[in-house]
Amino acid sequence: MGSDPEQLLLPGNDRVPNNPRLPVLVYRAVARGADGEGTASALERIFAANGWPAQWRAGIFDYHHYHSTSHEVLGVARGTATVLLGGPEGERVEIGAGDVVVLPAGTGHCRVRCSNDFLVVGGYPDGQQDYDLRTAPPTDDIRERIAAVPVPPQDPVQGRDGALVRLWAAG
Repeated sequence: MGSDPEQLLLPGNDRVPNNPRLPVLVYRAVARGADGEGTASALERIFAANGWPAQWRAGIFDYHHYHSTSHEVLGVARGTATVLLGGPEGERVEIGAGDVVVLPAGTGHCRVRCSNDFLVVGGYPDGQQDYDLRTAPPTDDIRERIAAVPVPPQDPVQGRDGALVRLWAAG
């Protein structure tokens, strides 16, 4: 169902744990609306239909952070940005309107630059909406918590038969 996303498996480091088993997934041109509002609404409908309800509309923080209790989906509703995934020495990824990034728990992310109109829709899988925001280096307890976050039964873009289900099941 649909095309497979780009994949990035990011090694952990002293600053952010990343996820040693599950790759970041980058889907290109998932949704298009007549404007940013239309694209945001389309992304929210797609995420909700696939068990990853959107919780917010905003940007991406300009500092390195990660979540130890949840996976996260970021859908670009408007504008463009460069994000740094995996910590200060990580991978730079260019994203734009309609693109979707799925971050496994523990994945460091930070906005490097963005257009003035940049807008993101963010969400988390059903049962993982109580996400945390971490900026401190990971402890052994945090790494264990990340490893225990379950793989969701659905891909936020492609549903039950989506790439995430296949790719993360092997992780």
